[in-house]
Amino acid sequence: MSEALTSQPWARSPFPPIADYAFLSDCEATCLVAPNGAVEWMCLPRPDSPSVFTTMLDRSAGSFRLGPYDEMVPAARRYMPGSLMVETTWQTRTGWLIVRDALCMGPWHNLDERSHTHRRSPTDYDAEHCLLRTVRCVSGSVDLSMTCEPVFDYGRREASWRYEGPGYGELVAEGDVTLRLTTDLRPGIEGRGLHARTRMVEGDWHFVALSWSPLPPPRTLDEARERMERTSEYWRQWITLGNFPDHPWRSYLQRSALTLKGLTYAPTGALLAAATMALPETPHGERNWDYRYAWVRDSTFALWGLYTLGFDREANDFFYFIQDACRDGHPLQVMYRVGGEREIEEESLPHLSGYESAFPVRVGNAAYKQRQHDVWGAVLDSVYLHARSREQLPESLWPVLKQQVEQAAAHWEEPDRGIWEVRGEPQHFVSSKVMCWVALDRGARLARLYDEPEYADKWQTLADQIHAQVCANGVDDRGVFVQRYGSSALDASLLLLPLMRFLPPADPRIRATVLAIAAELTVDGLVLRYRVDETDDGLSGEEGTFTICSFWLAAALVEIGEVDQARKLCERLLAYASPLELYAEEIDTYSGRHLGNFPQAFTHLALINAVMHVIRAEQSQAPGQFTPANPA
Repeated sequence: MSEALTSQPWARSPFPPIADYAFLSDCEATCLVAPNGAVEWMCLPRPDSPSVFTTMLDRSAGSFRLGPYDEMVPAARRYMPGSLMVETTWQTRTGWLIVRDALCMGPWHNLDERSHTHRRSPTDYDAEHCLLRTVRCVSGSVDLSMTCEPVFDYGRREASWRYEGPGYGELVAEGDVTLRLTTDLRPGIEGRGLHARTRMVEGDWHFVALSWSPLPPPRTLDEARERMERTSEYWRQWITLGNFPDHPWRSYLQRSALTLKGLTYAPTGALLAAATMALPETPHGERNWDYRYAWVRDSTFALWGLYTLGFDREANDFFYFIQDACRDGHPLQVMYRVGGEREIEEESLPHLSGYESAFPVRVGNAAYKQRQHDVWGAVLDSVYLHARSREQLPESLWPVLKQQVEQAAAHWEEPDRGIWEVRGEPQHFVSSKVMCWVALDRGARLARLYDEPEYADKWQTLADQIHAQVCANGVDDRGVFVQRYGSSALDASLLLLPLMRFLPPADPRIRATVLAIAAELTVDGLVLRYRVDETDDGLSGEEGTFTICSFWLAAALVEIGEVDQARKLCERLLAYASPLELYAEEIDTYSGRHLGNFPQAFTHLALINAVMHVIRAEQSQAPGQFTPANPA
């Protein structure tokens, strides 16, 4: 690992550590709140829209802070149990404050006409398009400060506020989206922002609400407190649907499930890879991508993280999102915008300095044009597990699934960019071949379930052919599966082989591969995707260990019977969790800092799978003898 990952003057940085952000969601919008009480990242009206608060990527690009005037480091922060609502406790020299933040959920509101955004069946609760912040003084007296400075279009257009009505309690700013701030404070318009300050004494309450739709925002403290309670009840009802083991690791499973739910986009069923863009995989490096989109692979795997814990309703919505995407014969893309749009053009934003000066700051993602052959297998495997548990398949989905299997059959012999979306030359990646086998194998099983024996026989024959070729060309002289044909390089994606049941866990090639990755593709025991000096990924510089790969290793170790080693690895990985039990994409093992976009769906789904592998193996005392509940 290079010094670039270890010698940064973190303590002097004006940017909070990535892991110190809190994540809020109403399943239509998301935001990140820094420890100092400032909302530093928020995109409206959708998660992939231009941002209105962008301080996370440039300290002058707009934020929204509520907290003590003269304190920036809170005494404590936590999620309200079973929710995506954050509580921050402040101790000052003169008193104590408690601030609660939430993106509000309320009863379904389109009573007289249909929603213009929802393509999936609405539930009883829906987003109220309101960021609500309440504050209570619980001891002594504290000077409270509120600053709201949105800057539209990724920090390019300053807001211009105006008062509504005769008092101070309602203001409006027009931009890419119309923002409305309601409060019982007395904000003044100063430059591009709103500022308010008041002294609170024990027992005092105040609220500030920022909304962006025609839905009525709270205008009184009583209304604000009622909406907080309603939002809390929504999350309590949702988390109660899950099935969590009575185990010390339960809180990590619940937090991961809530995070995955928060990364869903309820109107279409899309599931974000992460809430952010351009957070660097290497400090000051160029590996800075926009992850605010629905990757088909990540989404299908993430749904099975939820499914493992008893949440299966989100799977139905996403499968219909896939059906919408493939309507009119369109081939399945690697990723989509959350509304299902197909184009995600990539560009850089040179006016933003970047997190810790990491540049370029990229918006959009050119990988949507890539060929990644694993995507067909990811979809087919998730649909197969879903259908098998119900012994049925939605009839309308079958033509779309047949199309994906036929795509795998037509292209499996071609090189591609692989699961890691390398920007070098296409290669014959072993994991891509295996996922094409998954597409054909699961397709054959679904065809039998759907009573289509001709398709089943044809696809199974081709699946067997792919299987034989991978076993002949994808294994080196040591009996270890390698990254690509003709190479001896290792790749963490090969840990999927036992999880996908490509070969039995007892097969010596599987065991040799898992142990080789554990010994040779790790830094301080955590797993790299690949060695950058062995892989043409089209980029320069190094990267941290990929946390999903480390969780994959834990699950794979259970599969080959190394339960004690897997448990120790899980314990270590859970110790790296953020203070709020969230994970970014990577971990720098030298500093323990999180790197990359945040929070990362792929990491949280892998946590669920690895933790459940260990728990079930220890309960059954028969490691490797159970079927994993999800594939990733």
